[in-house]
Amino acid sequence: MSDDIKVTSFVTPYAPDCRKRHEHHRRKNEVVKFVVQLEVWVKEHWHPAIRYDTAHGFAHCDILHYGGKVEKVRMPALDYKEALTYADEDLEQNWQAYRERYMKEVPHDG
Repeated sequence: MSDDIKVTSFVTPYAPDCRKRHEHHRRKNEVVKFVVQLEVWVKEHWHPAIRYDTAHGFAHCDILHYGGKVEKVRMPALDYKEALTYADEDLEQNWQAYRERYMKEVPHDG
């Protein structure tokens, strides 16, 4: 059964310190799971700042904070294909604001 699952995975750089990581699993034209996340380079590591995924059995968005706090936001009742498109478009359009929000949380203690 897993033989008919196709995996698409890629990274899209937005800036030297910001990128989108995208992975989705598809059976024919049906998206069966996905992860799309915005990552910010801080203190020599990539940190996820926003993550859309289908973990826990439903499409949702995790807003990740530098200190470790995670806010889970349920997406509208979209099928996974629509939710994946929404996630990609949201990060494409709002990555600068998301990066700025995340960077404001990073302590600048030298």
